[in-house]
Amino acid sequence: MNNQLQSFATGEHEIGNGIHLWKCNNISIDNNIIEGHRDGIYFEFVTNSFITNNRSEKNLRYGLHFMFSHNDEYRNNSFINNGAGVAVMYTKNVKMYDNTFEHNWGGASYGLLLKDISDSEVINNTFLRNTIGIHLEGVSRTLFDKNNFRENGYAIRLQASSDDNVFSQNNFFSNTFDVATNGTMVLNTIDGNYWDKYQGYDLNKDGVGDVPFRPVNIFAMIVERIPSAVLLWRSFLVLLLDRAEKVIPVATPENLKDNTPSMKPYDRSQAG
Repeated sequence: MNNQLQSFATGEHEIGNGIHLWKCNNISIDNNIIEGHRDGIYFEFVTNSFITNNRSEKNLRYGLHFMFSHNDEYRNNSFINNGAGVAVMYTKNVKMYDNTFEHNWGGASYGLLLKDISDSEVINNTFLRNTIGIHLEGVSRTLFDKNNFRENGYAIRLQASSDDNVFSQNNFFSNTFDVATNGTMVLNTIDGNYWDKYQGYDLNKDGVGDVPFRPVNIFAMIVERIPSAVLLWRSFLVLLLDRAEKVIPVATPENLKDNTPSMKPYDRSQAG
């Protein structure tokens, strides 16, 4: 609690983790500043513990790294300008509330990487200017609610191996791609979110769009298969493909759509 940990190493082999816990229970990590380490905070086999009010930035790998650590909570932390943001892997029942994931930028960077986790919650977080806001692989029965995604390369990268997750009341602003996936069958629920790219209408003025919104565009599907195609972004050809796909969807997943898109952004200050 109330520590400042700083390192000036330039390579992962030169430095260890700022805070490293292995096989621990009922631990509290609060109000620390961790900068310049390999992983800012590292958990392995750690249960029933709390990470709160910390600032983890400019670490060479992850700001926070979870492995096999169940029933934990991290809340009100800032993870800024790390090599790859935060990774939560091989874990269940993790609560991720009120955190900021900002400027985790690079060829293989994430704001939040979730791999093989289940029965967790990602609520009221801010994802700002990350290469990928959230990357999901093998994620099940997890709630993503009241999060802000702004100016990310990909807001959400949802692999087909993830299922039974719910995305609701999230705001999507100025992301290059709001949602991308590598499959045609997506078994998740995406309803009641605000999308700044939505161009539908609300004739009965109930605040809900009358036409579903499809957050995956055809160019995102192409880039998933041919990454170098991203060089064509904002070209006239991409604009034509996108417009054609909106009129007659043939390549984007049929069941990946928001049936009740919000016409106005959600107010994060009222999130509970």
